[in-house]
Amino acid sequence: MGEIILATVLMELGEAVIQELQRHLGGLLALKEMLVPGIMAVVVPLIVGLLLGKYALGGMLAWGVYLVIDLWLGMPFLSCLAASVFAVVYAEIMARVRKIPALLLTVPAIIPLVPGRTLYYAMREAVHGDLAQARAYGIETLLAALAIAGGISFAIVFRELQTKR
Repeated sequence: MGEIILATVLMELGEAVIQELQRHLGGLLALKEMLVPGIMAVVVPLIVGLLLGKYALGGMLAWGVYLVIDLWLGMPFLSCLAASVFAVVYAEIMARVRKIPALLLTVPAIIPLVPGRTLYYAMREAVHGDLAQARAYGIETLLAALAIAGGISFAIVFRELQTKR
């Protein structure tokens, strides 16, 4: 429990540093749009993975798969789909190695893929009245959620087909 609290504090500290940097640079929105996703995408999973160890390693690796495929293809849907398939396969393999339920490893491996940032932006834009931008973020959120669900389903169905042979 202490590790989770420490990880949360470190994530908040990262946000505070970025906000302070923005304040000193005149609050440039472009800086936030460039820095926050990049820094938080790398730093947060790394910190959480180091603190939580064996349970968060799958999340670190899944996020790495997402970043590499997104950089390579530039298609967030396919990146999220591949990363979620990887996360489930990793969890299944490690669950058998450690002799624990796969769900204990699947959930932490999927968490970094959850589209919280785009959901927040969609709600923020809807509240501010920019419905076109809210719709764009909402579609991006929905596609990421569908990719996660599809990847999990694909991996589980594939595993079930393999075990029936």
